[in-house]
Amino acid sequence: MVERQSADVVIVGGGGAALRAALAARDAGASVLILTKGELGKAGVTALACSDRMAFHATLEHTEPGGPDAWRYHAEDIYRIGGRVSDADLARVLAQGAAEAFHYLDHLGVPFAKDEAGRADQFVTDGSKYARACYTGPHTANHIHDALRNEVRRRGLPLLENVMAVDVALDASGRAAGVRLADGRLVRAGAVILATGGAGLAYEVNVFPEGMTGDGHAMAFRAGADLVNLEFIQIGLSSVKTKLACSGSLMRAWPRLVTGEDREFLADYFPAGTPPEDIYAVLFRKGASWPVSYEEPSHVIDVAVFSEMQKGRTVWMDFSRNPAGLDLSRIDPALWAKYPNVARLRLTESPLADSPLERLKAINLPSVAWLAERGIDLAAGDRIELAPACQHFQGGIKIDTRAATTVPGLFACGEAAGGQHGANRPGGNALMDSQVMGRIAGEQAAALARTAPPGEPAGAAVEPAPRGQAVDVREVRRRIQHLMTMYASIKRTAQGVKAGLAELRGLRARPWDTADAGDAFLAETQSIALVAEMVLTACGARPESRGPHLWFNAPDAITPLPRKDPEWQKCNVLRPDDDGAITIETRRPVEPDWELAQKIDA
Repeated sequence: MVERQSADVVIVGGGGAALRAALAARDAGASVLILTKGELGKAGVTALACSDRMAFHATLEHTEPGGPDAWRYHAEDIYRIGGRVSDADLARVLAQGAAEAFHYLDHLGVPFAKDEAGRADQFVTDGSKYARACYTGPHTANHIHDALRNEVRRRGLPLLENVMAVDVALDASGRAAGVRLADGRLVRAGAVILATGGAGLAYEVNVFPEGMTGDGHAMAFRAGADLVNLEFIQIGLSSVKTKLACSGSLMRAWPRLVTGEDREFLADYFPAGTPPEDIYAVLFRKGASWPVSYEEPSHVIDVAVFSEMQKGRTVWMDFSRNPAGLDLSRIDPALWAKYPNVARLRLTESPLADSPLERLKAINLPSVAWLAERGIDLAAGDRIELAPACQHFQGGIKIDTRAATTVPGLFACGEAAGGQHGANRPGGNALMDSQVMGRIAGEQAAALARTAPPGEPAGAAVEPAPRGQAVDVREVRRRIQHLMTMYASIKRTAQGVKAGLAELRGLRARPWDTADAGDAFLAETQSIALVAEMVLTACGARPESRGPHLWFNAPDAITPLPRKDPEWQKCNVLRPDDDGAITIETRRPVEPDWELAQKIDA
């Protein structure tokens, strides 16, 4: 690819949202330049993520309930499942734009599963009213990225790989006018799009690939942009060794959850005298409610695992024998009736009644082989070490329906953006969002850049150097990841937020010794530190539980405080003050302007 140091539209990122934005901007007649921190196709979430059946949510021509207004039910699901703390006008844009996004990808050759009539096969996910989830299989995201990447290369879009963007350059009026790189170069732009993904590496355990350090969040904040809903981060129980989300069939096989001392502990987190069959019914339901959410009673499983970890214990999934007191004949079969791969089994007869491993093999044999290939041989008695893992940032850089941020000339899309999802989201909406808002960001950025170019970029700001004894930047990152895991993961408390912010600010105030870690590692860690402070600040400003934000009155409490409706149907908006310090404002989101023919229960 030809290297360029300027373009009408500069896109920071190399995932699905970034590539869709670049293609849309080029279609709109703008010159473009893609800046990616790694090698295109070998870095980022869209290129590397997989799950048992990864979804792309879309209301298509044949999607129930049918008719030209079917999008209204999709928009309502986005807003309702999001806890009514997202902007409803963004839900409308996503729902109305999903079909076009699907057809664009279908045209590029993404191999979506289809029925005999050639229509996309769709299934129901995560509380949605109707089946909207399109898929190719475990690698839906990878297939989407492959198709977009091939189109980018076919059309010869300019690309700079292995470059680290660190700041948005502004002109004298405060408009985005370019991007500064870690090596000191300035890339000029008529408009800038941040599509840098989430900040998963702010946590010790996460399912993100390397490089996902929240650079776009940090760049936007330093440029003066608003960020929103940063307390809403999807976190779920995962394999520490393999990063596999331990949901679905793994939980539906009813394994033992034990500490390193082989002690089963789930009963400790239910009311005294709770029958075993009730406990194990919740464990089964955990398979369909990953990641954690206050609205799902199965959040007690996440709380139990994390509480044991707070006590310094490791937690394991053990498939070698049944949990204490498990009697499948005492559990109502209606619990698993809607899961064909479970309902077809004779669970109350040997060998399935006697062994979690036999049940897992009957439900999902490939998962057993997949784990064995990665060094966890369940048949040989190996266990899966469990921990809550960061999976998705629901909030991010606040955007409007044009994908524009509050900084003129600066746009955002994909997981870097915020306001569209709320506390929770329907499964498959993240992939769809990347394509709908990616297209809009590209079109809008191109229109602005070509009709109203910015002024000359101002010089880079010089911050005073911290004083004190230097600390190794690698140790800084480890400590930030640990404090985020302890204070901004499954259990959040006022005490924890206060302690986390104090430690974090102490680290940020000291000089960091980069040693041989390199400038890029330093810049990434600076991003992580800023994002961590914003997340903790947002957590402390929401004194209720909602979605993945579980708020407790004490670190040793095991029951989260309740959701407060309508009092806290609000969103937390963060922005810098004149000195660059974090300020926070609580405001009502944009409310729906649509009507439904039939009511959907809350």
